[in-house]
Amino acid sequence: MISTDIQLPSYINRCLKPEEWQAQRARHETEIGELIDDYLEQRSHQKKNPVLDFLFEYYAFRPSHLKSWSPGFGTLLKETSGDDWRFEEMESLDSDRYLAVENFPEDRISALTWILDVLKQSAGRKPSFGCFGMHEWAMVYKAKHIRHDYLSLRMDMDDLAEFVESRPLVCTHFDAFRFFTSEAKPQNKFELNRENFAEMEQPGCLHTNMDLYKWAFKMYPWISSDTIRKAFRLAVETRVVDMKASPYDLRERGLEPIKVETEEGRREYMQQQKTICKKSQPIRRQLINEYETLLDTVSV
Repeated sequence: MISTDIQLPSYINRCLKPEEWQAQRARHETEIGELIDDYLEQRSHQKKNPVLDFLFEYYAFRPSHLKSWSPGFGTLLKETSGDDWRFEEMESLDSDRYLAVENFPEDRISALTWILDVLKQSAGRKPSFGCFGMHEWAMVYKAKHIRHDYLSLRMDMDDLAEFVESRPLVCTHFDAFRFFTSEAKPQNKFELNRENFAEMEQPGCLHTNMDLYKWAFKMYPWISSDTIRKAFRLAVETRVVDMKASPYDLRERGLEPIKVETEEGRREYMQQQKTICKKSQPIRRQLINEYETLLDTVSV
């Protein structure tokens, strides 16, 4: 129960005392720092990292924003100062602050609605675990230029092509499929495009689960940094599996391959896929709850 002498907006559902929000902010900054500080130092020296480069270049959410803690929508922060918060979406009640619904951009409501639909459809769909990471192989199949050209492949291009042709391509994620080579796309079981994106998403897909991070930060600072941090941590873990199962040789970077070209490797990949799917479920539910709360309020 929130007690205050000031009339608060009806959508404020929790209140954090200074020691509470300061502790939460410090925890967030520490945990994110543990995940990315070494990487940022290496990046400043132009060193490549196939896991974290993907998460910051493809998803394009600044490390400074990832580190900057937001309580999310519906929270009142007690006894703040101008030096504490620089979100232009926030309003003040004396020394207290909150994200004000009138500051939510009206032109983002359609995106909010579309993303929530994607999340709910993927949450309600039965997971599929039969792709065995072949999307990364399809991206280099008969390619004239390798996407990650600074990395070596685990087999020569002829053997790689023979392996791809020996396996079914059953990718359900359009944003992976669109990077398939032109020779690989016709071999995929499903015809994927932007229009059927939401209908094809399913929670067994590694890239669908990495995208939870994208859907979380897309509505920053309205989505809590607690959710963003959990989604980012899962995305890091998932990208590691993605790269281990790829045709790239990353052993010098400490990543032993998941050899999906073997029966043993495919079993290992499926087990990892199921583990990530299980871990994604509470994050997806938390994200859906925050999206629904925000959409219900801004749509009034």
